[in-house]
Amino acid sequence: MSILVSVRHGQSEWNLQNRFTGDMDVDLTDLGRAEALQAGKDLQGIFFNYGFTSMLKRANETLDIILKEIHQENIPIIKNKALNERNYGSLQGLNKSDTAQKYGVEQVEIWRRSYDTRPPGGESLADTAARVIPYYQKEIAPLLRKGDNILIVAHGNSLRALMIGLEGLSKEQIEKVDLPTGQPRIYHLDSDLKIINITVGR
Repeated sequence: MSILVSVRHGQSEWNLQNRFTGDMDVDLTDLGRAEALQAGKDLQGIFFNYGFTSMLKRANETLDIILKEIHQENIPIIKNKALNERNYGSLQGLNKSDTAQKYGVEQVEIWRRSYDTRPPGGESLADTAARVIPYYQKEIAPLLRKGDNILIVAHGNSLRALMIGLEGLSKEQIEKVDLPTGQPRIYHLDSDLKIINITVGR
């Protein structure tokens, strides 16, 4: 049996400002750091063999805070752009409310939640899954099969993409998922990587 934990990074400065962040590299807020600290407290008692994260500093810092809190700073850390947030194209940096006024609430919701509709110049969730799921299968799944415990700290959409692969969610189901910042999602897996149970938070 192995444990896989996924955590969306803590609140970022652009989350706070209600802006489309995408793969822009922005910092955590103080609340985001507090959320990361709480995630560490939630994960006390789980020993991790590896940590995986994106190339973006809000995820990197969240992972660092968690590992410090659980006194596991010395585990191997693998950073890869496959786990980066989806690219929101020309929407990146724009205020979501202003964008909704310009294009309509329904259109913005489609860009944000739809499985296969791309925002202008950006990636769809399907595009994101096309890089996240193969990376998981090649780099992470073999470690889990060996019985290693893995901590992944990444982003709302890269982790939603991972959920498609792990939980077998349909397009319709994943469109309704909105992962909160800083909240661990804990998967207990058998030797075939079938889910035994999922717990959220504590």
